[in-house]
Amino acid sequence: MRFTRPRDLAAVAIIAALLAHLLLRLAYDSLPPLPVLAGSTLFVVAVAEVVFAFSLRARIRRRPGARPVQPLTAARAVALAKASSVLGALMFGAWAGLLIFVLPVRDSFPAASNDLVAGIVGVVAALALTAAALWLEHCCRTPTESSGNE
Repeated sequence: MRFTRPRDLAAVAIIAALLAHLLLRLAYDSLPPLPVLAGSTLFVVAVAEVVFAFSLRARIRRRPGARPVQPLTAARAVALAKASSVLGALMFGAWAGLLIFVLPVRDSFPAASNDLVAGIVGVVAALALTAAALWLEHCCRTPTESSGNE
């Protein structure tokens, strides 16, 4: 298994942004306004993954007082990290597609200014989730796999 590459996440984000933008161009006037905190659930998941990553990192590096990591636990953490980074990239693209659509039309549609705030919250939360997932994946490396910079 190889580590997640930024270009793969960028491809997912670009495709999601294009599809979201196309969907909004076709049906924005018939959609209800977005809740301002619609994307904030991604931030909650990101915080949980960061906490898990620090705990797992201490256990993998066999810090004093940390119990060893079972191989299946590490494999599950890597799977969670990979899935979360793809989800974060997908949602970043979707929220970015919304922002690209909403910015020019925020004066034409009353809901667009509200959706602008929701889009900013969503983009920030999606970036946080992607970063947390990449950090969790990094923390799952064994000490012999690290680059020696730490």
